[in-house]
Amino acid sequence: MIREKWRLFGIKPLCAALGIARASYYRSQSARAPQRTERDHPRALSVEERHGVLGVLNEERFCDRAPAEVYATLLDEGQYLCSERTMYRILKENHQVRERRDQLRHPHYAAPELLAIRPNEVWSWDITKLLGPTKWTYFYLYVILDIFSRYVVGWMVAYRESAELAQRLIQETLERQQIEPGKLTLHADRGSSMTSKPVAFLLAELGVTKTHSRPHVSNDNPYSESQFKTMKYRPEFPDRFGSYQDARGFCAEFFPWYNREHHHSGLGFLTPYEVHFGQAKERREKRALVLQAAFEKNPDRFVRGLPQPPALPEQVWINKPKPTALNDHSGQPEAVISPLGGLSLKNGFHNCPISNERESGRDLPIGENQPSEDFVQ
Repeated sequence: MIREKWRLFGIKPLCAALGIARASYYRSQSARAPQRTERDHPRALSVEERHGVLGVLNEERFCDRAPAEVYATLLDEGQYLCSERTMYRILKENHQVRERRDQLRHPHYAAPELLAIRPNEVWSWDITKLLGPTKWTYFYLYVILDIFSRYVVGWMVAYRESAELAQRLIQETLERQQIEPGKLTLHADRGSSMTSKPVAFLLAELGVTKTHSRPHVSNDNPYSESQFKTMKYRPEFPDRFGSYQDARGFCAEFFPWYNREHHHSGLGFLTPYEVHFGQAKERREKRALVLQAAFEKNPDRFVRGLPQPPALPEQVWINKPKPTALNDHSGQPEAVISPLGGLSLKNGFHNCPISNERESGRDLPIGENQPSEDFVQ
C-alpha cells in the first residue's frame, strides 16, 4: 500500500497511519545482498590432508598427547603436517577437543557425614603450629576434641610433628576416657600424621573408626579449626613463645579455662565440662528458675512471655546431609554413629605431659618438665 500511495500522501504519513517504522519500510525496499557462500582458502589443507592429520593425531603413540606435544615430536622426526592451531581446528571439527594427556585422575572424595548425639561418640583432632622465639622455629600443639561437648579430651605440645607422638597421645587419651572398642569415631584431616600407618594400626587395634576430611576442605573439620581460632584470638595469646615451657604453660592455663569456664554459644552457653560430664540439664534447670523468678517479679518487662534458657544440644553433625537424604526406608538416620553406653564420671584430671585438663594451670612449674627423648629432636 505504501508503494502505491506514497506519491499522493507521502511516505512519512502513510508509515505513521499504518504504524510502521520508516526504517523498516526503507529496509524492505533495499535489495538484499546475496548470501556469501563459504569457499576454501587457497592455503587451506585439502580434505585428504585433513584426514591424514586426524589419523596421525589418533595414532596409538599420539592419542593421549596434546597437539603441542605431537607438533614438537613430528618436527624432531623431520616431518611437518600443519600448525598446532590447525591441529586443534581439525580436532574440533571431529568433536575431539578434550583432555588428551594421560594424567592421573584423582579419585572423588565423598564428604564425611558424622553424627554425635552424646559425648565420646565422635572426636576430632588436629595439629597447629605455635611460633617459636625466632623465625622458622615452631612448637606443635596436638589437640583432641569431642565434637558433641566441645570438651578437649587430650592435648600435647611437642617440638615436632610425628606419627609416633600422635599415636602416643591418642592411645593415652583413649585409655583415660575408657573408650570401649567399636564405640568411637576419630575424625581428622589428611595431614601426614593423621594418615600415617602407625596411627591407622593403633586405631584398628583399639577398635576405633577413623575418618578423614576431603583434601583441601577445612570445613570438613570445623570444630578443631574453631577451637584453634578461639585459642589464638585470646588477648593473652602471644605473638611468639619464648620456649617450650612457655608454650606448654600457656596451654596448661588455656585448656582448663576453655573446658570449665568458657560458655560456648554452640552449647546453649554452657561449658564443655558441663555437657561432657552430664551436668547440662541441671544447669539449665537452675537458669530456668532464675528466669522464672525474674518473670514473676516484673512480668511486664517480658513481652513474649516466660523466657527460657537456650536449648541443650541434641545432635552435632559434620556435614549434615540434606533433608531429602536424611532418612531411609527404616526411618533411621543414615549417618548415625553407634551409641555409647553410660558415661563414666570417674575420668578425672591427670597431671602428665599428655593431659586433658588440670585443676589449675597457674601452678604449673614451668621449666621443670621431665626430659623425654620423645619431645627432643
